[in-house]
Amino acid sequence: MSRRGLLAVCLLLLVSCKRNPPAVADAGTDAGTTAALVGTDAGADAGTLAGSSGDAGPSASVKRPDDAVAEVHPLAVCDAKEGAPLDAARDYYDAGHYEEALSCAAQAAALEPDLAAAHAERGAALAALNREPEAQLAFARALAIDPGDADALLGAAHLYAVQLPSTRERDELGALYAERGLSQPSTPPELVPALALVAAMAFNDLGQADQALDRAAIVLAREPDNREAKYEKALALFELCRFREAKAAFASLLKDKERAAHAHQHLGLLLEREGQWAKAEEHFQKARALEPEDFPPPPLPSPDEFKAQVTRALADLPEDMRKDLEGVPVATEEIPSEDDLLANQPPLSPTILGLFRGPSLQEPCDGSETPCRSVALYRRNLARAVRTPEELREQIRVTLLHEIGHLRGEDDEELAARGLE
Repeated sequence: MSRRGLLAVCLLLLVSCKRNPPAVADAGTDAGTTAALVGTDAGADAGTLAGSSGDAGPSASVKRPDDAVAEVHPLAVCDAKEGAPLDAARDYYDAGHYEEALSCAAQAAALEPDLAAAHAERGAALAALNREPEAQLAFARALAIDPGDADALLGAAHLYAVQLPSTRERDELGALYAERGLSQPSTPPELVPALALVAAMAFNDLGQADQALDRAAIVLAREPDNREAKYEKALALFELCRFREAKAAFASLLKDKERAAHAHQHLGLLLEREGQWAKAEEHFQKARALEPEDFPPPPLPSPDEFKAQVTRALADLPEDMRKDLEGVPVATEEIPSEDDLLANQPPLSPTILGLFRGPSLQEPCDGSETPCRSVALYRRNLARAVRTPEELREQIRVTLLHEIGHLRGEDDEELAARGLE
């Protein structure tokens, strides 16, 4: 099997099936990564082999703050088996020998520093070894040399959208890299499904379900049995409020061990929308039994307790915000209604935590709605978004700030830029 073929299989069937949960800290994570790497051994593998030609000696010792001597772990010498180091790196990667692949890719990069393929291969090996910061730099260097290198685009897209903990910035980067790969006429056809799948995952994470559905269709047109693409399609259908189609799509995934928990969870959400609360809870419990870490029991307060928490959060708002909310009722509801979701195009996500209805304060009311402006907070969605009662109280506060931002005229992109996604 070719290098590209195996990479596509790995991404589609193995690594890409496991998404990381959202990172605890979002703001500025990627912005500071490169600067932080300056003091790491990010270039140690390439630099060690570059110096092996005899034109440079060992690098100076680096002392840590506690005066301990930093221990150096050089890569093994590349055993290219009388072939080219880059070819050997690909063969080792195909065989799952990632340390050897890294050694040979590093030598290839040292011998030809301007060869994008060598740095892309380094990035792939580093990512497989979970050395993500170094992989970031390797892919960045490959794409600086050749912005259209398909292997580097796929590797970088997968690293940002799938392997690293999810943040908006990383998902956006992953989508950009995958879309660039799909748009390149020179992209090998065998890489198209892998690029489209990563794009679908990134777009779903970004709330762009219509584009996710299109990219999942690209995968399924070429690989009809691709289970990950089927899941991304089901998720996009759910987010687009195409509930009947989503229900059938998730039901078809119940026997898929890797995706059964998520299928049960979404079937529970769909049954909940139908008012079938007992059947919905059965699916929620099955999801928790299969993936307790992903689906812990939500800290669901009673309706009265939830209303009291919202009242307290409103009272704690700054005076200017309380003033802006005068005459704007803030209601507590179970889940968003279908009418509210479909009032926008594309539709709002069924899992939204809150909703602002009406024009901003800068716009006049047209008399079509009474009251002109209102806010709703959704008890079940908010409880499912957190793990503890303390987190629920904080999420209620943040959701109120988000909806007040809409009241003041900010859109979702502006709110996300302020950390109020």
